[in-house]
Amino acid sequence: MMLLLRCPQCKQAMKYESRDRMYYNKTKRCVYCGKSFQVRDSIVRAM
Repeated sequence: MMLLLRCPQCKQAMKYESRDRMYYNKTKRCVYCGKSFQVRDSIVRAM
């Protein structure tokens, strides 16, 4: 499932593809500023 996420620190949007549908406890590192954040709190929309 492809998701569009927004970094809470720098507000940049980036894509995230989950290999399974259990993305509630996953973290992602921002490719722009390097901050790690929870995927579930930063979902903009499903693609």
